[in-house]
Amino acid sequence: MIEMLHHKIFKVVAAVAAESGIKAYVVGGYVRDIFLKRFSKDVDFTVIGDGIEFAKLVALKLGESKNVTIFKNFGTAMIKSDEWDIEFVGARKESYQSDSRKPNITRGSFEDDLSRRDFTINAMALSMNESDYGQLVDVYQGMEDLEAGVLKTPLEPGITFSDDPLRMMRAIRFCSQLNFTLHADTLQGIKDHAHRIEIVSMERISEELNKIILSPKPSIGFGLLWDTGLLQIVFPEMALLHGVDTINGLSHKDNFYHTIQVLDNLCKESNDIWLRWAAILHDIAKPQTKRFVEGEGWTFHGHEDRGSRMVKGIFKRLRLPLNEKMKFVEKMVLLHLRPIVLSQEIVTDSAVRRLIFDAGEDVFELLKLCRADITTKNEFKVKKFLNNLKVVEDKIRDVEERDRVRNWQPPVDGTEIMNLFGLSAGKEIGILKNALREAILDGEIKNDYNEAVRYITLKGQSIGLKPV
Repeated sequence: MIEMLHHKIFKVVAAVAAESGIKAYVVGGYVRDIFLKRFSKDVDFTVIGDGIEFAKLVALKLGESKNVTIFKNFGTAMIKSDEWDIEFVGARKESYQSDSRKPNITRGSFEDDLSRRDFTINAMALSMNESDYGQLVDVYQGMEDLEAGVLKTPLEPGITFSDDPLRMMRAIRFCSQLNFTLHADTLQGIKDHAHRIEIVSMERISEELNKIILSPKPSIGFGLLWDTGLLQIVFPEMALLHGVDTINGLSHKDNFYHTIQVLDNLCKESNDIWLRWAAILHDIAKPQTKRFVEGEGWTFHGHEDRGSRMVKGIFKRLRLPLNEKMKFVEKMVLLHLRPIVLSQEIVTDSAVRRLIFDAGEDVFELLKLCRADITTKNEFKVKKFLNNLKVVEDKIRDVEERDRVRNWQPPVDGTEIMNLFGLSAGKEIGILKNALREAILDGEIKNDYNEAVRYITLKGQSIGLKPV
């Protein structure tokens, strides 16, 4: 453990503490991560005194006086040194109004400072002081909780979560990242105070949500979000997936648990957060498209199209980027059934060409999503579906190698068509371009310039145009 305190930063802090007579401690996540054997260059120090002045003395010894950022309103200072982010704050206590997230900050004791932290595993400290350098300070038995894999608040949960409601999301995020369980009192505290999340900005909520999505097994986090009532508030569209309806003894699957299983499956193949978002949203429109048809059972016709159209609204509300990343998710949601449908039929070159054309560079990302979408417990079916998708994948590679339609550009563009017939821009150009595209996708002609010119010439003549 102490070997992680051998870096010059800790030695300098210890020296400043000794010279100034001010006590200093490493606190929070860095201490926790030492015991979890996770390396970090993000360190928080609490000093029993003026954190800003202490930081200036440390920066001077490190030769980093120009790299000190001071946040006077919060009484904190940040030093950037050798890729390390080092923060100093004076021991303090905080109080909040019930309708605000902005704390009233006053100086406090070291015990006050530890008590205001979110969880016991983050309320541990290591002394930087000469008399007990490196000694663990563990007022709230954080080590015991760390070893047991339990997340617990240092104070009564209502106090901790009322102070900063985002801590409820953080609790769930830690459980998802570390595979921890919530202490019974902490779990109940989140349920009791879930409504308080409404005063937190959506940007902060989405940041925690993304960290849950990027965790090794996000289903842990999403299961807890549902169980605590937070999901219903921060992500109501996903909450609507939960539950099963039964008519005439026929039930559909619970689309919430299916979705988080798809997400877990995908995590084994991809770390791409936007593909993971596509997994979350691939069935998002099933509640809106759910119908019971006599003799057929439950249907969700068109959920992929409607779901794709829901993506922008969800991204906008969650303050996620409305850019190419969002368009990628829209495309994945829209196309997620296509490879599966192909795998159940005779795979024609034409159908594969159209899939490649529509998916473009993302066609193999789409296949990852399709593989993840297989959640049946029947091993025979799993093997069959995976084998079918492998046939589709092989066909995609074969057709793409021959026809080059991924990110397709027409071999003859609109300008050339106008020159060929002496036309100005008009509807005839669009008609001929669409006809050329369909002919190539259907395999009538090759994706080749000379064949395209011949085709366009004949097609133009068939609608009354004359080459010049």
